[in-house]
Amino acid sequence: MNLSMLPGSVLVLDTMLLSHFTLADRLDVLQDLLMDADCWTTQVVMEELRSGAANRPELMAACEVDWLKRAQLDTLDEIRCFAAWVKRLGAEERNLGEASVLAAAELRRGIAITDDRQATKVARAYQAEVHGTIWLLAAACQTGKQTEAGAGNLIDALRATSARLPCSGADFPAYARRHHLL
Repeated sequence: MNLSMLPGSVLVLDTMLLSHFTLADRLDVLQDLLMDADCWTTQVVMEELRSGAANRPELMAACEVDWLKRAQLDTLDEIRCFAAWVKRLGAEERNLGEASVLAAAELRRGIAITDDRQATKVARAYQAEVHGTIWLLAAACQTGKQTEAGAGNLIDALRATSARLPCSGADFPAYARRHHLL
């Protein structure tokens, strides 16, 4: 797939991505990078963020953005799809956000965005389109929305919040090229 996000691409964002951009105080940067996409998250993700805000109040900022649409997953078809992803992921309480994001992406023919490696592995086994932060940043570099140095700085800011990313900011260009992202 071409990494360049086409205007109107449907992206469904997971808790991990939203929480680390929020903790790094870079939620505005994420919005700018995704301004041409149709951005979604789920009510389950919002509840996870609210729950996390008990210890990290700044996470409430992610719950208050107006550029993210929220998938409720409350119709019968949506509930069935969510239940299927819960089963596929062997979801316990901690995997419900990922299951909801994968269900919402499937239902909208979109792309799930998560940095959870296990969820990504399972999703790809079921032919779901799923990518992570590094893919988003590489796409932003390809479209001129971000420089490689800027993406590297953002990666380092995210890693400072304990984001589990596969490369450092300094290693981003080489990593992205090695994985055919740049």
